Amino acid sequence: MWNPEQYERFKAERKQPFVDLMALVEPRPRMRVVDLGCGTGELTRELHEHLGAEETLGVDNSETMLLKAGKFGGEMLHFEEGDIEAFVSERPFDLVFSNAALQWVPEHEKLLARLTSFLTPHGQIAIQMPNNDSHVSHSTAAAVAAEMGVEPRLDFLLPLARYAELLHKLGFKRQHVRQQIYGHLLDDTRAVIEWVKGTLLTDYERRLEPAQFAQFMQRYTDRLLAALGEHAPYFYTYKRVLLWGTF
Repeated sequence: MWNPEQYERFKAERKQPFVDLMALVEPRPRMRVVDLGCGTGELTRELHEHLGAEETLGVDNSETMLLKAGKFGGEMLHFEEGDIEAFVSERPFDLVFSNAALQWVPEHEKLLARLTSFLTPHGQIAIQMPNNDSHVSHSTAAAVAAEMGVEPRLDFLLPLARYAELLHKLGFKRQHVRQQIYGHLLDDTRAVIEWVKGTLLTDYERRLEPAQFAQFMQRYTDRLLAALGEHAPYFYTYKRVLLWGTF
């Protein structure tokens, strides 16, 4: 249940990891690119233009996000609705790119092997994933969910070193694997709640009835503010994993 307006409340803060990931990609002539989990498509267009790509395809499973993506499309920049797990292509890509999406997809060892199979012989893969489950903003949501008898929503990330091993095993001759902590100076502690309402908490909203979700949010808000205190401004730390490889 993605809400583009809620997600984009922190548009500028969310953009920097995308910029850092895009900087890892080596521009090459006439690239064919796929962006898995493209969201509203605005950053997909920026990627397309930055690379001077011949063709770029953005894929997302949120109809509401893709409604906004339409205005960013063009003759060689296309968008389609679909799940990352089910995505297939008859033609290979020079770049498989995914910014803040694959943390929702399970079985990363199989997933990376499948994404690698979409690449040309000299292709590249570039992935950025949030890794903030240990922050109280996320652990509190998991604890409240468990109390309410709801399966906690946790990311599917592997240990960082395992990604380096997988990229090597899959034949990437050069690679870059790192975890980076991004610091965001928010207006106050309550802004953390608005941040996660646009991402993590969308899953709980989707799975709970409206009255249950309202109860969930009240418990979450009370618990989080008690843990963090009420500060203005509030410095919110956010861990992310960035991966890049090429054959």
